[in-house]
Amino acid sequence: MVNLVSASWGSTLTQTDKQQRIIAAIDLGTNSLHMVIVRIETTLPAFSIIGREKETVRLGDRDLVTGCLKAEVIERAIACLRRFQEVAKTLNAETIIAVATSAVREAPNGKEFLQKVEVELGLSIDLISGPEEARRIYLGVLSGMEFNNQPHMIVDIGGGSTELILGDTHQARTLTSTKIGAVRLTNELIKSDPISNADFQYLQAYARGMLERSVEEVLANLEYGEQPRLVGTSGTIETLAMINAREKLGFIPSTLNGYQFSLKDLREWVNRLRKMTNIERATIPGMPEKRSEVILAGAVILQEAMNLLGIDAIAVCERALREGVIVDWMLTHGLIEDRLRYQSSVRQRSVLKTAKKYHVNLEHSERVAIFALSIFEQTQGILHNWGAEERQLLWAAAILHNCGHFVNHDSHHKHSYYLIRNGELLGYTETEMEIIANIARYHRKSPPKKKHENFRNLLHKEHRQIVSHLSAILRLAVALDRRQIGAIQQLQCEFIPDIRELQMRIFPSRPDDECSLEIWNLDYKKGVFESEFDVKLVANLEKSAVIVQ
Repeated sequence: MVNLVSASWGSTLTQTDKQQRIIAAIDLGTNSLHMVIVRIETTLPAFSIIGREKETVRLGDRDLVTGCLKAEVIERAIACLRRFQEVAKTLNAETIIAVATSAVREAPNGKEFLQKVEVELGLSIDLISGPEEARRIYLGVLSGMEFNNQPHMIVDIGGGSTELILGDTHQARTLTSTKIGAVRLTNELIKSDPISNADFQYLQAYARGMLERSVEEVLANLEYGEQPRLVGTSGTIETLAMINAREKLGFIPSTLNGYQFSLKDLREWVNRLRKMTNIERATIPGMPEKRSEVILAGAVILQEAMNLLGIDAIAVCERALREGVIVDWMLTHGLIEDRLRYQSSVRQRSVLKTAKKYHVNLEHSERVAIFALSIFEQTQGILHNWGAEERQLLWAAAILHNCGHFVNHDSHHKHSYYLIRNGELLGYTETEMEIIANIARYHRKSPPKKKHENFRNLLHKEHRQIVSHLSAILRLAVALDRRQIGAIQQLQCEFIPDIRELQMRIFPSRPDDECSLEIWNLDYKKGVFESEFDVKLVANLEKSAVIVQ
């Protein structure tokens, strides 16, 4: 039996007794693959970096015709990841968390690449959306800089995308991701060496045009009188800081964290870089190997972003996505309870925000979620062995299962799939969003079938099984609130193993309510559940009231 009040969200994970834990995080970027290895001090909580690795793999160098990741690039990436695994093992990392971003996200064979990595290396890589990438960048910057509750704008220029973020220590006010990056624009727009005047003018105009919407969104969320600081992260901005420091100071500081340079300095560098050949740029003191090929496009993106934002200086933060992946892992595992506490509920808030956006009847959805979680928990270890993570996915699907009504009542379960899948829920990976969308998709009508494209999008058998099991549970939960009036108060399940029968005792909210429509609908929908779990479901309405535990 489950408490009606507390069942709407997953329980907090038990904090580990270990005082120190070593974790590795890998970021599969468009230009480079990065790994950071950290030692987490669970009693603080905080982490210190004990190892870094980087290799320029150029996942963004895709086939110009098909857009697919090239075979030779895939092999380079796998070799690099194998080396990263060996380094992590040497430093006694207990686990590796890996994320892939725009290059893999946009490649038609991106998921096949991730599956190949898992088969060959046993390494699971999460594909994350642009806004989710921005959220984790924000977490990474928060772990390395003190905001003092003041607004900060963050710009992260990657190989394939640029993230603009507005935050103030607590919730990120704005998370944007734009499909322009140093590698992408170099490949698409720079056709001569050095760049021609016409190409340079177009490069500037294109970058400005692509950034305008994100900048407008950031500025719209500033409050009157606020003067935010601009923080820059990742390779392009760190490189510009290094070459500027080398020239201005005569040396590169031991840490770039907090180093500032002006828009005036940046404009001077853009004018110098545009007149140089790639070979000449490579000889600039402080220029990292291979960065010279893409630095001009990256510098132009930063210049246009600063122009549009009206900011005349930028400070560097050396922490970004991969450190944010670590922070997110710490949040998920209950290791952070201080100034980042607000971020720990990001999944729940994102789901509820999406529900509100699509005018979901939350009272009904929350009752469905309560029933779904009650069935899940009472059959856990008996009919299934899913845990806390799958429980949270079921909760999200239950809350959003009816959002498709926003599009049309007819086939609303299919519309729910589309809205969830393309809604960019924060805190979830692409795979998790696919699972949630599929669970919601199959709350009615046909059960999951391999011929359905959305079901085939789940490449792993385990993920398909999660959908099959949890959507069958969700069907029962929806039936139990058929009239959407809260007719049923609670339910109790008892499994009789000898005859494989699940007996469900249903307690009405009002003793005089026969709940005939709910009982009929439950009987109508139970076939999928019975088939999925190889049981017979027998439901009985109880007239006596039950005390909520």
